[in-house]
Amino acid sequence: MRQGWQSGMLNARPGGTSRESFAAGLHWLGAEDRSAALLVPPRLPAGPVPLVVLLHGATSNPRQALPYLQDEARQRGFLLLAPKSQDYTWDVIRGGFGPDVGPLDLVLDEVFERFAVDRARLAIAGFSDGASYALSLGLVNGDLFTHVLAYSPGFVVSGPRPGRPKIFVSHGISDHVLPIDRCSRRIVPVLREDGYDVDYREFDGGHELRADLVAAATDQLMA
Repeated sequence: MRQGWQSGMLNARPGGTSRESFAAGLHWLGAEDRSAALLVPPRLPAGPVPLVVLLHGATSNPRQALPYLQDEARQRGFLLLAPKSQDYTWDVIRGGFGPDVGPLDLVLDEVFERFAVDRARLAIAGFSDGASYALSLGLVNGDLFTHVLAYSPGFVVSGPRPGRPKIFVSHGISDHVLPIDRCSRRIVPVLREDGYDVDYREFDGGHELRADLVAAATDQLMA
């Protein structure tokens, strides 16, 4: 176990590539179970490429999560990495960092070995439980992730928070799964008080991820 995994700290960092990059298409990564999906779009920008790490919701998986952002990835030209939680949802939601941090760290190592990832456009995103985990892990690793995109989060854990990533949060006002009053309407003011730049969007809807809000968040990443 690498140092820091139990605190949610990722060690992988973009740097010099040492392995051949993947061709356009869907590739499965992970030393043991090949459960992390990497979508490489048909066209990537010259030079360093943006990367979004996309976290699925509870009881879901990468194949179900990829459609949330895959059209944006193909149109805008960024890598889309969708890992799989080791259990039905992400580790910190079940009691503490560790089981999911390690596999993600190793998969990020492989992506960084194969692609020159843009340090200035590196996002972690998620929906529902994935949004809670994106906020929690993204802030603990604010010196790695420049953007956190949280669609209908439930909470964020406390802990060391290096760096100051930009944060995008959206939430439906009629969400009955993770009600907005006890979730984003509590989370966002605290983040702003802590000095984070938060773009917060409420919308007339339930527990869902809307395409226009996905586009709005990726607009900021690709700016």
